[in-house]
Amino acid sequence: MKSLWIFGVFLATFLSTTFAWARIERFAVIIGNNAGAPGDVELRYAESDATRVHDVLKDLGGFPPANMVLLRGEGADTVRATLIAMNDRIRQAAAPDVQVIAVVYYSGHADATALHLGRTTLDLPQLEQLVRGSAASFRVLVLDACRSGALTRVKGGSPAAPVDIRIDGRLAGEGVVFLTASSANEDAQESDALKGSFFTHYFVSGLMGAADDNGDGLVELEEAYDHAYDNTLRASSRTLAGTQHPTFRYELRGQGKVLLTSLPAGASGRATLELPAGRSYLLFGGSSAGPVVAEVSARDVGRKISVKPGTYFVRGRDKDYLLEGSITLSAGQAAVLRDDTLTQVAYARLVRKGQARAGAVHGPQAGYRLRTSFWKGASPCHGFFAGYAIETEHLSVTPRLGACRGGFANDVLSADTDELDLSVRLAHAWDFPVVSLDLGISAGAAILNESFVTRGVAPARTSFAGHVGAGLDATVDLPAGFYLLGEVAAETYFFRQQDAAHPRESDIAAAFAMRLLGGAGKRF
Repeated sequence: MKSLWIFGVFLATFLSTTFAWARIERFAVIIGNNAGAPGDVELRYAESDATRVHDVLKDLGGFPPANMVLLRGEGADTVRATLIAMNDRIRQAAAPDVQVIAVVYYSGHADATALHLGRTTLDLPQLEQLVRGSAASFRVLVLDACRSGALTRVKGGSPAAPVDIRIDGRLAGEGVVFLTASSANEDAQESDALKGSFFTHYFVSGLMGAADDNGDGLVELEEAYDHAYDNTLRASSRTLAGTQHPTFRYELRGQGKVLLTSLPAGASGRATLELPAGRSYLLFGGSSAGPVVAEVSARDVGRKISVKPGTYFVRGRDKDYLLEGSITLSAGQAAVLRDDTLTQVAYARLVRKGQARAGAVHGPQAGYRLRTSFWKGASPCHGFFAGYAIETEHLSVTPRLGACRGGFANDVLSADTDELDLSVRLAHAWDFPVVSLDLGISAGAAILNESFVTRGVAPARTSFAGHVGAGLDATVDLPAGFYLLGEVAAETYFFRQQDAAHPRESDIAAAFAMRLLGGAGKRF
């Protein structure tokens, strides 16, 4: 998985040795490229991940913008020239009383010999030489390049030997650093839902405050690593590419806790948002279609997130529903989000929008049904129904079992008419602020039994019928996944009917009826 932990390593190292230096200079070259060599699958988020790393270093790591270069979609010549120019600047900044930290980060395609920067390549030995040859006190190379996958995209190109880049020498006597992208034979994964890699998402969320378990406003290395490890393990365990185990190993001088970030509560250029406990929250930039900025899971103790001023879309996830809404934060503001300021959204609506983790919701429904009579003079057929609805993004399927009783009476005889039927309904829904409407078609089979109350006139008769129909359904969502439903449909029944003139013969007859339903259901 992504080795952004190295940022914790170098930040921890310079924080633990700051007393020995009069000044610290920080430099970074951040590289992202979605394109690779011919045959490489186009990545979606390598360049945006590089941007997130750049912003974390600038906003929370204290890297001056003048000392940072962000390269997106650039070729090997530009990358090489940028690294050489950065090394020249570092040599000019180096002095006995100055500690210089240099970070080179790459996200994109690679194989065992070179980075794939679009149609160009940069040999790994040359890249390593440029990093090792820097005059910086601390030199850090983060290489995020693995293989490509299917549903959850895995970074890289065609199957090849794992990339082997390690900085394992002593860095100015300050420590030994080992980098691994993940555990052996594992891949770094991208997520369409997060619009980035799992590890970067959870690591950055942790640095923004989700990993601050003790609430002291400081995120330590152990806190950040535990946060990213646990959440990456949980999220990647649901993917086809397999579980991801982030790893890192380092040796540093000194003892005690290692500080990664200090959350700037009340700082003029930041805002703090405290999220309620008990459920998971996603924070999107701008609107629900914006990038995922941070996430706080239901199990996280740290609930305060440090963000830039602006408007954010918040989505809270409960067992049976979502909470959604927007909040605008100003510079220096410390806000506390309240659930009653958010709108409750049933999971079925999220499924129909294609925004739910699960591809469907399902559950039972039951209630009262009424069918109008087939013939003049007969009474409507009153009864009940029970069904089980399965709702997906574009279509719902609902098998139902129903029963009802009607009858008729005249001067000569009276009878009861019972119906037992099984049907399947297919429908497509549209969601409105209060109600959801769906238009559907149905087909089924029924057993019709006619028993005469007037004895001795005629024997009971049982017949079979098929029916098709179309109708409109309305549902209103209730708390805890429950909902009310109402439906009106027009149906045509087809059954055999005796010819009055020739009792031994029968014809296929059709009868039209209206069907009304009212009931309730529960979605899981």
